[in-house]
Amino acid sequence: MAIKQLPPHLVNQIAAGEVVERPASVVKELLENAIDAGSTKIEIDIEQGGVKRIRIRDNGKGIPKEELSLALSRHATSKIASLDDLEHVASLGFRGEALPSIASVSRLTVSSKTEDSEQGWAFSPQHTDDGQEDFVEPEPVAHAKGTTIDVRDLFYNVPARRKFLKTENTEFKHLADVVKKISLSNFQIGITLRHGQRSVLTLQPAKDRMGADRRVADICGPAFMEQSLYLDYEAAGLKLWGWVGLPTFSRSQADLQYFYVNGRMIRDRLVTHAVRQGYSDVLYHGRHPAYVLFLEMAPEKVDVNAHPTKHEVRFREGRLVHDFLYRTLHKALADVRPNVDSSQMDAPDLPEQANHSASFQYTPTQQNLSIPVSNNNSNNPTGFQREQGGQVAEQMAVYGRMHESPDSFQRSQIGQSKLPPLSEDFSKRMSAQVTASMPVDSSQETGQVPPLGFAVAQLHGIYILAENAEGLVVVDMHAAHERITYEHLKNSMYEDTVRSQPLLVPSSLAVSQKEGDCAEEFANTFEKLGFELNRLAPEKLAIRAVPSLLKDSNVEQLVRDVLSDLLEHGTSQRVEEEINEILSTMACHGSVRANHRLSIPEMNALLRDMERTERSGQCNHGRPTWTQMSIDQLDKLFMRGQ
Repeated sequence: MAIKQLPPHLVNQIAAGEVVERPASVVKELLENAIDAGSTKIEIDIEQGGVKRIRIRDNGKGIPKEELSLALSRHATSKIASLDDLEHVASLGFRGEALPSIASVSRLTVSSKTEDSEQGWAFSPQHTDDGQEDFVEPEPVAHAKGTTIDVRDLFYNVPARRKFLKTENTEFKHLADVVKKISLSNFQIGITLRHGQRSVLTLQPAKDRMGADRRVADICGPAFMEQSLYLDYEAAGLKLWGWVGLPTFSRSQADLQYFYVNGRMIRDRLVTHAVRQGYSDVLYHGRHPAYVLFLEMAPEKVDVNAHPTKHEVRFREGRLVHDFLYRTLHKALADVRPNVDSSQMDAPDLPEQANHSASFQYTPTQQNLSIPVSNNNSNNPTGFQREQGGQVAEQMAVYGRMHESPDSFQRSQIGQSKLPPLSEDFSKRMSAQVTASMPVDSSQETGQVPPLGFAVAQLHGIYILAENAEGLVVVDMHAAHERITYEHLKNSMYEDTVRSQPLLVPSSLAVSQKEGDCAEEFANTFEKLGFELNRLAPEKLAIRAVPSLLKDSNVEQLVRDVLSDLLEHGTSQRVEEEINEILSTMACHGSVRANHRLSIPEMNALLRDMERTERSGQCNHGRPTWTQMSIDQLDKLFMRGQ
């Protein structure tokens, strides 16, 4: 077959195959056009899941009469005019493909009126028998300022595409999801969605933070807002703000995750990995975080022209973006603990950052609390070299009377060649060296009620019941002590460098040339993690030393995983996660057990440590450590005041 130029209608239908997948795709493109037009009110009417009809009306700038036919021409747009405009594009649409692509697979009518026009005009391309589009003159029509786009009989001329559509309810569900996602990034716009003359979604414009909270609650549910943390942080030319769900509000599926870059809804592996890393150490195994986050950056630092539907973007400094997202979220979640003064908060450290500002606000969930930021830099990927006994003793001092055994446990074994056995009496030996008397709770003497209140009883040797200003606090004794012990072990370890242990017989590792180059490029990174790697050949590495805590693990697989992370993201948390896993096991076995009776002073000491410890809302496995029941909730149980 000879090479020849394709006819315009066929070109548009091919483009429609990339842009118009289903009715939801049409709604996405048309909504983005309405937003770019400066609309403050958008109405969406749907019939038969969008297959029969999609009508979107806005009150934007409108399209002049002489430009209506041009608007349906391929690659015609008012949003960019040069390559420089493309590199600095701030609008959601810019290719000029949506309207002609939609018009090629449907019966489309565009009606519009500009502010300085006396009347509106309607334009509808006609399809001939051979599939060509016949453009006619616009007709006058009564229309308010703005634009209405009416799409009927989607895929009527492409039967093969129509066969792939699902049921009406399924298609409408996808369509409604797109409307919700776009409305989350445009709080200033009122949006109404109707299906078959029935109102499905009505969102009022949000003029302040309270209105934005209300919209997020309408879309994500009030439970998300009640168990979420609002953050607003800016550094290194990047700004991250939005709502992140607490780890206790995790989901079985990744169905409540909304991420936007400069107002554009995206799905990106780098972003997903960074957010997942930010939730490390607090998320229950197999669960997914919930969040509505907005990343703002200079338009030239992100390429939005990397995907046909613009769902994926390409960051020019991916490693910086990944590190910024991870550190910001990790720090914000670490500081969710019972305390009182959010003004004491510090911002997470970032490389090469200049001026920065931070704001973290905690929406009441388990308790009425705000979020301070600790000065402890627990994210620093280093280890420990000094003896651990004194540091852990400092934390365990308040629990000196929990254990009866006076035997001493030498914590210095942690960094040595052999880990202590995790036997049944491990918790006794771990904390037996502490025999100091209980400190006096000064807040109880002064009459001030701390966030977790004061202990009143112990239930079945498992739960601590405490009374605070809000009502009743129930604490899982073992889970809370486990998190406290774990955080102290991590802080003690990461204050110095990782202790490395040379291998008597170096291990050889076959790698690709790309992985070998990566090992040489990141030699300093491996050294900080406790590894000593030498390149014996282009595709062969020698492992001469490993972190002492990981000497019994699968070191070769760990090195491969670290290399994979470095190639993909430019950073890796694999070694830290492996070490933390060991420390977590030690903390679990070294914590006070169920059925262990505590005195009131001992329970109060545990509560005060929870208020000082990062991530104290969850144990090492992601389970909640405490919950709050207000007086109103207790009254409802007994129908008081009804």
